[in-house]
Amino acid sequence: MYRYDEFDAAFVAERVAQFKDQVGRRLSGELTEEQFRPLRLMNGVYLQLHAYMLRIAIPYGTLSSRQVRKLAHIARRYDKGYGHFTTRQNIQFNWPALADCPAILSELASVEMHAIQTSGNDVRNITSDHFAGAAADEIEDPRPYCEILRQWSSLHPEFSFLPRKFKIAVTGAARDRAAVQVHDIGYQIVRNAQGEIGFACYVGGGLGRTPMVGHKIRDFVPKADLLAYTSAILSIYNLEGRRDNKFKARIKILVHEKGADVIRAEVEDEFARNRDQAVTLPQAEIDRIRAYFALPDLPERPARSTAFDARRAKDAAFARFVDQNVVAHKIKGYGIVTISLKPIGGIPGDATAEQLDAAADLAERYSQDEVRVAHEQNLVLPHVALDDLPALFDRLVEQQLATANVGLVTDIIACPGLDYCALATARSIPVAQRISERFGNGTRAREIGDLKINISGCINACGHHHVGHIGILGLEKKRVESYQITIGGSADERCALGEVTGPGFSSDEIVDAIETLVDTYLKIRTSREEDFLAAYRRVGMAPFKEALYERA
Repeated sequence: MYRYDEFDAAFVAERVAQFKDQVGRRLSGELTEEQFRPLRLMNGVYLQLHAYMLRIAIPYGTLSSRQVRKLAHIARRYDKGYGHFTTRQNIQFNWPALADCPAILSELASVEMHAIQTSGNDVRNITSDHFAGAAADEIEDPRPYCEILRQWSSLHPEFSFLPRKFKIAVTGAARDRAAVQVHDIGYQIVRNAQGEIGFACYVGGGLGRTPMVGHKIRDFVPKADLLAYTSAILSIYNLEGRRDNKFKARIKILVHEKGADVIRAEVEDEFARNRDQAVTLPQAEIDRIRAYFALPDLPERPARSTAFDARRAKDAAFARFVDQNVVAHKIKGYGIVTISLKPIGGIPGDATAEQLDAAADLAERYSQDEVRVAHEQNLVLPHVALDDLPALFDRLVEQQLATANVGLVTDIIACPGLDYCALATARSIPVAQRISERFGNGTRAREIGDLKINISGCINACGHHHVGHIGILGLEKKRVESYQITIGGSADERCALGEVTGPGFSSDEIVDAIETLVDTYLKIRTSREEDFLAAYRRVGMAPFKEALYERA
């Protein structure tokens, strides 16, 4: 993984010292909260309902064991013993004292981490496929390009004060595991007819109060032009994006109002006009950054593991875990293991300090010292030998991290909602917990199969409810929580926004409503191979709506 050079280390240290001074001035009363607000936001510090919240960047979702242990330490020393992983490969601590934030940032800097540009109207954390570099189906590891974009965009003199926040994601395979089409810019690594590798470019995606799927504006951006083309898009947005209304300031609104063809033409014109002056990405620099992300030197192993096969044949719990939480690695004899942070009845995305320490130990022992964070709010061990899977599973069981539900109905994505967030209009966490308890982790959940439920506590959509197979949006109506349901959404290469079923449901009704949708799916599917999304796309809204509101 990428390691800081002298410039990176000095850059982050300077920001820590600067913010320490700013916090001191705020605590002394020299700065008002209004004056301090933009300064803290540039360093990832939010003011939530009950306390400050610190959002820490995990660029492209890659962590070392040392970094994970540092997060565990911060959780113990400065928070209430846990952290929360978000849908953008960040981690949030919900209870730090403002006076401690500079010390936390200093501790993060000691392990090459930071919170720069995790808020503000700038280019946010660059996200990617959590299986990157290990996936059997990828064309090329996207993380070197994420790192190049991160370095280029950090404190960029032109793009640090954009009309609104700006999110970029990069994926390296035809199977989109990074939700690139719901980002301001989404890049997908592709191979053209000549066999050259470059990027398909999507622009104008995003969720929130006005959800939109991005438009492909270019089939192929050569690698050398990655920064120049990104700069052209940002320049058009910076010039034309609305600054008079924050609700209409995202690039998706600009694309929607002017049309994708017009934006495409403007970007191409800007790109052509400034191509000679723009940054060309030299192959030598690509190679230099790519060297940091070289596949670990994995010892050669047989494609089949006797120990793995024997344990799978005799241990049903292990077999279920393998079926749900392990996928193929590009190197034979290895697998990619997802650690679910969705225990039945648990809070999606939360990890205790003890669990973080355990994940660090397991990564060190079984996964080449590497942990990934998925935008689905789970952790990933990307390089596990099949021979080691039985021992790893036993350790996960000991740490209560062996829930075999990845991709199932209880693998719920949820924002913190009204339990923490000052913007939220309803609670997300209790709804997620109750749905999880209703469906459990047994035969019923496996019978339902692939089903993604996403929950947001307000229209800002931090839980990505629009792209859940079933999405739940918590609203406040007459001072009572009301939950609106959408169905048919998807965040992968089949990206689509869900359709609203109709009137919302109370907190007491919402879990029954979800169960009604699931039971309707089970009745109409043609086989176990037809998942919820496929069935919905075949039959449409009508049978689900009828069942939902007949019951109501």
